[in-house]
Amino acid sequence: MSGPLFDWLILPMLICLARIIDVSIGTIRVIFVSKGFRYWAPLLGFFEVLIWILVIAQIMKNLNNPASYIGYALGFAIGNYVGIILESKLSIGMVMVRIITSRDASALIEYLKSRMLGVTSIQAEGAFEKVHVIFTIIKRSDYKSLTGKIREYNPQAFYSVEDIRFASEGVFPLGASSRNRLNYSVFRLFRKGK
Repeated sequence: MSGPLFDWLILPMLICLARIIDVSIGTIRVIFVSKGFRYWAPLLGFFEVLIWILVIAQIMKNLNNPASYIGYALGFAIGNYVGIILESKLSIGMVMVRIITSRDASALIEYLKSRMLGVTSIQAEGAFEKVHVIFTIIKRSDYKSLTGKIREYNPQAFYSVEDIRFASEGVFPLGASSRNRLNYSVFRLFRKGK
């Protein structure tokens, strides 16, 4: 297939679309590597490189066509954007939330415990006053709802969020496994007996 319409419009659009797909796959692959998905990451890598090779082959066949270069660059830029959106929609993994508040944190701690989340709370010395530092691990998809609750309990609370690659033992968010829910229930009964 050849002709001015194909060379200057259709081919650059196909290159752009292929590049969007391969860069988006690459973004997800990097996330999977960081999360330890050892089977999915190589599979995605295979398709990412396959698409890239096909695109580069078309670019090499059309070195005198600047529209192909523009399609390639535009696809790369849009692919990064699409990859970021996909990553936020997937919300894979767990995060640790660290909350620092100068207010009484007992209501927030009880809320977290009622959601069957593991909570570690310590008293600390802040820059100007004593503070409560609360640590909890949640599913990444629950991040927005938790930050809403934090603001509800204390709009001035400071919090930070870190990705967790691996965690063992302890109390983890609901849905992690039925064994964790059972462990949490046994733990609460044990604590009440002390």
